[in-house]
Amino acid sequence: MKKIVKLIPNTITTLNLCCGVFGIISCFEGNYCLSFIFMLLAAVFDFCDGLAARLLSAYSDIGKELDSLCDLVSFGVLPSLALLCFGRDICISAVDPGFTHFAFWQWLCLYSPILIAVFSALRLAKFNIDTRQSESFLGLATPASAILLASAVAFASNFETIQPLHIYIALPLLSIFISALLCCEIPFFAFKIKRDANLLAGTVGKLRLAFVLIALLLIVLLAVFKLNFTLFFALAILVYILLNLIAFIFRLN
Repeated sequence: MKKIVKLIPNTITTLNLCCGVFGIISCFEGNYCLSFIFMLLAAVFDFCDGLAARLLSAYSDIGKELDSLCDLVSFGVLPSLALLCFGRDICISAVDPGFTHFAFWQWLCLYSPILIAVFSALRLAKFNIDTRQSESFLGLATPASAILLASAVAFASNFETIQPLHIYIALPLLSIFISALLCCEIPFFAFKIKRDANLLAGTVGKLRLAFVLIALLLIVLLAVFKLNFTLFFALAILVYILLNLIAFIFRLN
């Protein structure tokens, strides 16, 4: 019975990987909204495997490594490909005379999202050996960065006014910004559910509460203005990043 219990977290982790693979397939098919939905499912399984491991006391070395490998696919490779495929779709379908003689820079801009996969791998490797991140994170967690990027792509895919020049500017800037957040030393609060833990205690608890309240307000506003649901996730993660940056600057956490 104990052996079966220990398999439960790892089984949930593999479901995370399956969702990541299906999300990648959806990117190649140009279905960015479906890809984002698969990523959300991957994030749910990623949360549940850790929760199951804590509640069942089913920790294992292989589970820790498996979790990182699956996260790299779902939250590293998938968002990179979502940005890259979306950028290529826009640039292939439009004529951009301004970049005719700048093929190298065009290629460099379009493939800059590969940085996300690289720095996600570094982030996950760092997390595995860093004992300081048991209660909170140092640097932006890979699921948060992935949800931000994939939701932004899913939302932007609804617009036909995006031009190649926008892509050439946005992709490198976004890739560098997120890569820096992934491997920085800035504290980011977590929602890790543990026995006898009070998530609202202290200054960090107030930050969590502020995030939840703002997220609820965003849901109401998006419902009132009937905006696409993918925008909520992009805005929510941006609020999460902003709250942590403010707390870091003013030394609140």
